[in-house]
Amino acid sequence: MPKKKKKPDIPEEPKKKTIYTAKLTEDQLEKLEGICEMKMWDPYDVEYARFAFKGNKVNIVGYKSGKLVVQGKETEDFVINILEPEVLGEARFGYDEIYHPEWFELHAGMDESGKGDLFGPVITACVVADKPQIDEWVKHGIRDSKKITDSRILKLDKVIRETKGAVAESCFCGMAKYNELMSRPRANLNSLIGWQHAKSLEAALRKKRAPWGMLDQFSKQDLVGRHFKDSNFELRMQTKAEEDPVVAAASVVARAEYVRYMAKLSKRFGDTLLKGASAQVKKQAIEILKKFGADSFKDFAKLHFRTAYEAVEEAGMLDVLPLAKPKEKTAWKK
Repeated sequence: MPKKKKKPDIPEEPKKKTIYTAKLTEDQLEKLEGICEMKMWDPYDVEYARFAFKGNKVNIVGYKSGKLVVQGKETEDFVINILEPEVLGEARFGYDEIYHPEWFELHAGMDESGKGDLFGPVITACVVADKPQIDEWVKHGIRDSKKITDSRILKLDKVIRETKGAVAESCFCGMAKYNELMSRPRANLNSLIGWQHAKSLEAALRKKRAPWGMLDQFSKQDLVGRHFKDSNFELRMQTKAEEDPVVAAASVVARAEYVRYMAKLSKRFGDTLLKGASAQVKKQAIEILKKFGADSFKDFAKLHFRTAYEAVEEAGMLDVLPLAKPKEKTAWKK
């Protein structure tokens, strides 16, 4: 049987360079130059330019006239996202509106906060806005709350809530109620979050109608739609939906509510409670147990977390707070 001829290797075409230009203010250029220096990018000379830097697969040139030129071998998203959004300001806004015009239509955005934190509840938020409000928020640098400090979160939350024509609603259970619900047989955190999203969405749409909404997807199942019955409303879901400025606004509102709740818990504890579920968080959980007792632990922590069980076990209080032992961690296969 004759051997098949080996197909010749066809070299891949080199990625085309993309060029993006924008107009920046004097302050924005100054901030951008500082960021490039901080990243330790290599400066180089360009005629009539105020500065020029070579980064990883990208060149940035800022001119004295305020013109910014960005050139790279990757996609436009890569080239723009390596820059700080608050520096690009309206330039970033112009880029987004060209490639994602639907983000600037009347719609709702939904996100939640606190899901992965031992202390404090899970809070969902829904924001409804139209183009005038969205334009204003983009100028303020409103984006995914995970990239913003807590102090700035509270300021941006105030901006969102005070923007004329916008609506912001949130939903959460108090810690005692949360732990009661999650202790029931077949309790599921995502199902609870889906119910909360439906409640905040309904409350927002009662104040301002919108034809559709975007949810930052937290589950493969449609856990919101089963509680939300408005057939005239289109619910869309996708991961990383916080790139949509209205979803980003919802993430800010939810995080601000969580930050305020945590401030109250921290005051009661007597020190700043940490977020997440790290070893340091577990150490604080043990302190709470010893200081306030097992009965009060449910006011601070999500009792279904593995970290909660470990803290109660290490504090020697499983006899008074008999939490269910979590399943063994599944080892990753190499």
